[in-house]
Amino acid sequence: MVELVEELTRDAGAEDAVRQVIASLANHFGNRLSTGRAVREQHANSITWLANQAPDAVVFAESTEDVQFVVRACAAKGVPVIAFGTGSSLEGQINAPKGGISLDLSRMNRVLSVHTEDLDCVVEPGVTRKQLNEHLRDVGLFFPIDPGADASLGGMASTRASGTNAVRYGTMKDNVVALTAVLANGEVITTARRAKKSAAGYDLTRLLVGAEGTLGIITSLTLKLSGLPEAISAGVCPFPTIRSACDAVILTIQSGLPVARIELLDEVQVRACNAYSKLDLAEQPTLFVEFHGTEASVHEQAERFGEIATEFGGGPFTWETRPEDRTKLWQARHDAYWACLPMKPGAKALATDVCVPLSRLAECVDETKRDIEEMGMIAPIVGHVGDGNFHTVTLVDMDDPHDVAKAKDFISRMVERALAMGGTATGEHGVGQGKRKYMEAEHGEATLDAMRAIKAALDPQNIMNPGKILP
Repeated sequence: MVELVEELTRDAGAEDAVRQVIASLANHFGNRLSTGRAVREQHANSITWLANQAPDAVVFAESTEDVQFVVRACAAKGVPVIAFGTGSSLEGQINAPKGGISLDLSRMNRVLSVHTEDLDCVVEPGVTRKQLNEHLRDVGLFFPIDPGADASLGGMASTRASGTNAVRYGTMKDNVVALTAVLANGEVITTARRAKKSAAGYDLTRLLVGAEGTLGIITSLTLKLSGLPEAISAGVCPFPTIRSACDAVILTIQSGLPVARIELLDEVQVRACNAYSKLDLAEQPTLFVEFHGTEASVHEQAERFGEIATEFGGGPFTWETRPEDRTKLWQARHDAYWACLPMKPGAKALATDVCVPLSRLAECVDETKRDIEEMGMIAPIVGHVGDGNFHTVTLVDMDDPHDVAKAKDFISRMVERALAMGGTATGEHGVGQGKRKYMEAEHGEATLDAMRAIKAALDPQNIMNPGKILP
């Protein structure tokens, strides 16, 4: 059993339109178009419990002109087009509920320019964050947004991703200076210049960042870069309870301590990471923290954090500056999803997130933890709690209707609680198909109408990734 989504239903005219578009694309792209079932299914679903809804064909684009050709061909016949980066999204963003063409941008993976003096660069959408940082290593710069997966930067912009460094460096919306995109009519727009700020006109950059390919397809991005810090220290601190760990986070942020990363793992997640990543951490609610700066400043920051942790019963706080020790720690954090799977063999792991104002974090996580225990579920908690964002990885037996219903109820309660606290249904995973049903509760009908008006203006045929975001 899987989460139900709308079935693909098309009349004869729509089927004929798809065949004509595929024939046109096959003639133009040759072996860069695939209609093979395995390739099509690979370009749908991703890490979610939503049913796989494959496109009718996949085109591997290598340039903006390729993207334009595909979009124009689809627009001429009213056929959907869905952008694909690496397939690491979590809410069904790459599914094709109405069929159509999946436009794989992974071959558009060139770093076009790096402006070291301006602290920015221009990249194609298929460049991944690890690829970019490898390219930047020799110039002493890095791109700080780290969602864990080695996602494509175009995909990260489309879902408005963030990650472990967001508490200090912000999210994708803070780090995309400008972008180019192909709109639903095949025209190319550039949303801004490279200047660090502008008061000239509508902020189309922010409009397309987070639009999940429903308004246009990104073909290049200008990104802010940061200098590699002189020194980095990372540490681990256990706490007696979830609430005490969250309270320590709140005071750390409110005190103005410039922490670069501050991650929460509950005792269940720690147990999973110990087994999967060969760690020996105490099986208690635990914070992973990291500080960036000079040798003196990271030492001072670590000492101050240790004092805050002690106020809430935390400790011992142990920290390391050796790169290999820090790498092992953060790799364990990034592998948290995979570490959960052996805890319920055969189950599907459903990763979801919410984000609340920092002052409500402890209460929200504590009540979510209580739900998990009372409902008898396995759902480890992990999160980028420095900005009020946390995740649960709910393990669900998809062949057990009772287990599926219980998981759906749990997630609904988690989202409703976050919304009641002034938060959001998704801090960084995006809406896709999975969170569409919460959009009205979060935004209200008038705001959704404004979003629909923008969608209709830029995509009157509704061919750009239809069935996502708007309920």
